[in-house]
Amino acid sequence: MAVFCTQCGSGLPNSARFCSYCGSNVQLPPPFPGRPLVRPIYGRQVAGVCLGLAQANGWDVAVVRVIAVLGLFFSSGLVGVAYLAGWLGIPDEIPAPYPPQGQTPNGYTTTANVPPVNTTTNHPPQAPPTISL
Repeated sequence: MAVFCTQCGSGLPNSARFCSYCGSNVQLPPPFPGRPLVRPIYGRQVAGVCLGLAQANGWDVAVVRVIAVLGLFFSSGLVGVAYLAGWLGIPDEIPAPYPPQGQTPNGYTTTANVPPVNTTTNHPPQAPPTISL
């Protein structure tokens, strides 16, 4: 990729941060937005290699899996060795920390631990009577 000065238009090496002719800053294009190459925890079929490759590159995971299976049969096992190398070399995704108590992972508040309120008398519910023998 060629790098040019935005002020004077002169050609510069790819590693240039300043123009060697006019001294202005060289604006580099922003990096490609994408996910890091990790093996996701959820959605795996075997080890998550195909899912990780698909998510990192924006591909359909079904197509990647079909290509991997076909490649396994038609490459005399070379794709299988590459899959094992990916299994060992691609790190696992770091799971998200647990949400605070009373919240679900999507941010909704749960009411599982909140006792129901008696709406007829506006008093909190009473404990059930104890039976003594």
